[in-house]
Amino acid sequence: MKKIYIIALSIIFITSTAFLAVDGNGVDTDVQPTKIVYFYPNPASSFINFEYTKPLEKGYTLQLYNFIGKKVYESVVSGSKTTITLEGFYRGIYIFQLRNKSGKIIESGKFQIVK
Repeated sequence: MKKIYIIALSIIFITSTAFLAVDGNGVDTDVQPTKIVYFYPNPASSFINFEYTKPLEKGYTLQLYNFIGKKVYESVVSGSKTTITLEGFYRGIYIFQLRNKSGKIIESGKFQIVK
């Protein structure tokens, strides 16, 4: 039993490390970027909060799209938190995009509205 346990752990270790991307200098290149936006509650019913982990430059915008791609909300980001009242929003899946002042998408994600 002990040998099977050690073999199983060895297989798990080998397969999990086999997928790490390493460049020619031995540096891990598969590093995930730090999240800037945290949103809650998800699923949401009457409101949703977007909190930013770092101060954002002027001109950043938060955009919401319904699942068919129609923009349903846009706001200039000011402060460390944005609260959106979901009155008038239909239930379903929505996509958010945080864009910088030149329009480049910095972060995006999806959330659900249940009513």
